[in-house]
Amino acid sequence: MSIILNFLKKIVKSAGGKPIPEAPQVRIYPRSEHTISRAQISDHALKVLYRLQKSGYEAYLVGGCVRDLLLGREPKDFDVVTNAHPEQIKGVFRNCRLIGRRFRLAHVHFGNEVIEVATFRGAVDEQNDEQVTNDEGRLLRDNVYGTIEQDVWRRDFTVNALYYNIKDFSVVDYTGGMDDHKSATLRLIGDPNTRFREDPVRMLRAVRFAVKLGFNLHPDCQNAMHDAADLLYSIPSARLYDEVLKLFLSGYALQTFEMLRHYGLFQVLFPDTEKSLAVEEGGFPKLLLIKALENSDNRIAEGRTVTPYFLLAAFLWEPVRMQTRLNCERGMDDYNAFQGAASEILSRQVKSTAIPRHISIAMREVWSLQPKFEQRVGPRPARLLTHPRFRAAYDFLLIRSETGNVEPDLAAWWGKFQLADEEAQKMMTQPSRNLKNSRTRRRRSSKNKNSGPAQNPSI
Repeated sequence: MSIILNFLKKIVKSAGGKPIPEAPQVRIYPRSEHTISRAQISDHALKVLYRLQKSGYEAYLVGGCVRDLLLGREPKDFDVVTNAHPEQIKGVFRNCRLIGRRFRLAHVHFGNEVIEVATFRGAVDEQNDEQVTNDEGRLLRDNVYGTIEQDVWRRDFTVNALYYNIKDFSVVDYTGGMDDHKSATLRLIGDPNTRFREDPVRMLRAVRFAVKLGFNLHPDCQNAMHDAADLLYSIPSARLYDEVLKLFLSGYALQTFEMLRHYGLFQVLFPDTEKSLAVEEGGFPKLLLIKALENSDNRIAEGRTVTPYFLLAAFLWEPVRMQTRLNCERGMDDYNAFQGAASEILSRQVKSTAIPRHISIAMREVWSLQPKFEQRVGPRPARLLTHPRFRAAYDFLLIRSETGNVEPDLAAWWGKFQLADEEAQKMMTQPSRNLKNSRTRRRRSSKNKNSGPAQNPSI
């Protein structure tokens, strides 16, 4: 075993990082010393494990599923790792597809469930055709295969490097992950600075796991994150968008938001939003963001659906308002000032996180309906009720009213109007005599002054 440990320490050191601390000897936790039961494991995952074992290969559950099973949680999915190469896995399972370029993976399909099977990853002393990094040390392609003793050091966090062995139902621990699990500590394997250079998205994963699991980040991880936020600028915006969905649509959006800002990561994902938070007035716009994040978390806790466009609309609402005001000061009319602001903010945002077009269109609709809530006379309110985005736009109006961005009476009127019968709705939308006279005076005044339109109070 000492030979293996010395070899592993040489691997990590040669990969460009600092020598790892004296690694604990591998510890095998037999079934009597852990809480994982086969009854908790997907039947399809068990089929994959047993079939690989029967075919003469090693087979383990690994990663988040083992971590969650030890916490008594139901895993979202089950990942398998083996010493079989992708083509060999495909030979064992007819219902298998090979995917991935950066690292080849096998997906074994059972109807709607997919069991992901990976080959043990290895480590090499220098870059070759199978392992490619860029000048900053980030891995671009990594198809180097190895043994379980090598694979463990290629994983990110110790609590994600626990292996459940189907052969004897034990948990195999090479990194002290079980101890970190018990102490609720999220600790990177190897030197944090090197691991973040290899893949800066690990910082976002650290935040997501810490919040989701209720774990504390290890001090070495915290220190490295404070200095490494700029590394995220090298990550493709499409990948960052996928990470944003995982971060904010998992039921812990508010805590995630605060932690991302603490480590300077949020400004990479939403630069215009971060700038707007620096000039907040009376708690706004942070209050609106907090309310939107709480709303999202509550919906998930209640088992209700959440839509990415609603939360993203809240993130970018204040930048759009600020740009609209600036456009108005430049002489643009209200409508064009708003439309131009929405286009400009979205075009800048997609460079950071590549929001898909169908999401950005939905965001614009939610924004564009906000001024229309001011129109409470005549047939327009009834028509607004039939708009496909009415419910989302109304919920957005409620958040604005609760945070002082719009008068509460406006939201209350719409809450009453949408529940009223047809006759009551007609009564509510009838113009009063005073309102008629007021509108007439405004029209006359506008003609006399020949001035541009006032800035829309809804924007």
